[in-house]
Amino acid sequence: MNKQTMDILVCGGGYVGLSAAVALKLAGPSLEIAIIDAAPPEVWRKDQRASAVAAGARRLLSQLGVWNEIEPEAQPINEMIVTDSRTSDPVRPVFLTFGGEIEDGEPFAHMVANVAMVGALREKAREIGVAIHQSTPASGLEIDEHEARVETAGGATLAARLVVAADGVKSRLRDMAGIRTQHWDYGQSGIVATVAHERPHNGRAEEHFMPSGPFAILPLSGNRSSLVWTERTADAERLVNEDDFIFEAELERRFGHHLGELRVEGGRRAFPLGLTLARDFVKPRLALAGDAAHGIHPIAGQGLNLGFRDVAALAETVVEANRLGLDIGSLAVLERYQTWRRFDTVRMGVTSDLLTRMFSNDVTPIRMIRDFGLSLVDRMPGMKRYFIGQAAGIPDASGPRLLRGESI
Repeated sequence: MNKQTMDILVCGGGYVGLSAAVALKLAGPSLEIAIIDAAPPEVWRKDQRASAVAAGARRLLSQLGVWNEIEPEAQPINEMIVTDSRTSDPVRPVFLTFGGEIEDGEPFAHMVANVAMVGALREKAREIGVAIHQSTPASGLEIDEHEARVETAGGATLAARLVVAADGVKSRLRDMAGIRTQHWDYGQSGIVATVAHERPHNGRAEEHFMPSGPFAILPLSGNRSSLVWTERTADAERLVNEDDFIFEAELERRFGHHLGELRVEGGRRAFPLGLTLARDFVKPRLALAGDAAHGIHPIAGQGLNLGFRDVAALAETVVEANRLGLDIGSLAVLERYQTWRRFDTVRMGVTSDLLTRMFSNDVTPIRMIRDFGLSLVDRMPGMKRYFIGQAAGIPDASGPRLLRGESI
C-alpha cells in the first residue's frame, strides 16, 4: 500500500488551507505538513474575485511574512457609504457613512485580488517546506485512536495525527466524517465581476441595498472596482448569460454614472448564496476551517475574515499543544479551538442572516424602519466606531495572537 505519514494534512489549497499550513509550519518548524487540493495545477490563477481583508487578517498575513508581497496589489478602503433605494429611484440618499481607519494610517480593510493573496501564500508554503499536491481529491477517510487516513482518488493513503478540512462549503471531508450542517438557501446568487471605470474611486466602497439584495462596489487598485451584485437566482443566471451590451446596460442602471464610463473586465460569474453552519467544528483527528465550517452571505463582507480567524485560533491551539507534548489531534486539544470559534461564528451567521432578510426586500414598513436605523447610527459616532472595530476583526487580549499582529 502506498502510504505516507505526516503530522498534519491540510485538505484544500485556497487561502484558508494555505494560511493554516503556513501558520502551523512557521510556529512549529518540526511539524511535517502537506496540502492536498482537488483543483488542477494553476487553476487558482483564473480566479477573478477579490476580497475585503480586514485589519486583523492583514496583521495575520504580515506575521506569516506575505503581506509585503500582497500590498502592492492591495487597495485601502478609505471610506464606505450605505444607501437604500430601488433601481428606478432618481436619487440615492446616503443613510450611513464610515471613515476607513481604525488607527492613524491603518485602514479597517483592504481590497485584495484573490489571485495575489493565494499566489503569495503558495510561494511562502513552498519556501518553508510545505508540500502542495494538486489534482489530489480526497476519496475516503478513516479515523482511529492514533491517526486519520485520507484516501486519494489516485490510490495513495495519507496518514496524519491531524487533518484540517479547508475544502470549502461543500466539504467532502466534513461529509465523510459524518458532521451535519444547518443550511438555508436564500434563493439568491451573487454576480461577481471586475469593472473598469473612467474616474478614480478614491478608495470609497459603496453598498446599495436594493429590493433583490445588496449591490456592493468595492475599490481595487487603479480605476477598477470589484462588484458583488445580488439578484434572485433566476435573474442572476439570466444576466450572466446576456451579451455584453445588455449586461453593461443593466449594470449601469445600478452602478450609476458618478465614476464615468464603465467596462467589465474578464467576464462575470454567479455564485449561489446561502447560510451553512457545521454542527461540530471538530472530531478526533479532524478540524474544520473556513467555509467547510461556515458559509455566510457576503452582505457583511466577513466570509474571508471568518476563515482567517479560524486559522489564527487553530494554529495557536495546535502549536501550544505541540510545545507541551500533547496529542495535537486529540479531542481534548481540538475542543479548545471549537470553543474559541463557535460563538463568533454563530453570531456572525445570525447577523448576516438577519441583515439579508431585512435588506433583501421592498416591504415599505421594513424599509422605513431600516432607513431610520441607518440614519440613527450615522448620528452616533460611538456606535460607528464600534461597527468599524467589529469589521476590522482585531480581537482583545483574549483573542488569537496572530490577529493582534503577534507571533504564536
